[in-house]
Amino acid sequence: MTDAVKRFFQHDAAGGILLVAAAFLAMVMANSPLLGVYKGFLEVPVVFKFGAFEIAKPLILWINDGLMAIFFFLIGLEIKREVLDGQLKSVEQITLPGVAAIAGILFPALIYVWFNSGDPVAMNGWAIPSATDIAFALGIFVLFGKGLPLSLKLFLLSVAIFDDIGAIVIIALFYSENLSTTSLLVALTGLAVLFLLNRKKVRYQAAYILVGGAWSGRQY
Repeated sequence: MTDAVKRFFQHDAAGGILLVAAAFLAMVMANSPLLGVYKGFLEVPVVFKFGAFEIAKPLILWINDGLMAIFFFLIGLEIKREVLDGQLKSVEQITLPGVAAIAGILFPALIYVWFNSGDPVAMNGWAIPSATDIAFALGIFVLFGKGLPLSLKLFLLSVAIFDDIGAIVIIALFYSENLSTTSLLVALTGLAVLFLLNRKKVRYQAAYILVGGAWSGRQY
């Protein structure tokens, strides 16, 4: 049995299968007498403490604010690699995912508004269908995308990333209250530092290439 489990997790589709299975199980529990067990599991307190420093959050927040942040970080790294030295280097290659993401935000929201225009309470959720679930999109791609080209995966990743950025902007503009100015400043400072480091890295790489080329020329 151990070998079977090991072979399963070594399979490319293992992540997608687990994601679909977990989503199906969650839907069954949420719509059955097990709803209380499901909610209780998500509300289990998880505490991290180091000296006087303590973070005490329910499990659902550790997942949404912690694990999902790591997930998007890894996706962002993959996109960045393709933008710097891959299939998304040119503006022409980024334009199509960008247009697709805008359409993926706009049209689902318009359809939602069309169906719920007479309900003022339901209208508050107009932005719900505008976000693409990137985890499920990748899971489905892994399940059925063995014979699909890598460019399609990159297109899907790009659309999902642009779509999620748009959804975050919508949430910030239309659904947020009591925004933390300090947190925004810290985030912007981090982005500025990373931007400067990337520029310096590019300059150092260019200088290294030039010096290496000059030195190679001297050798001959």
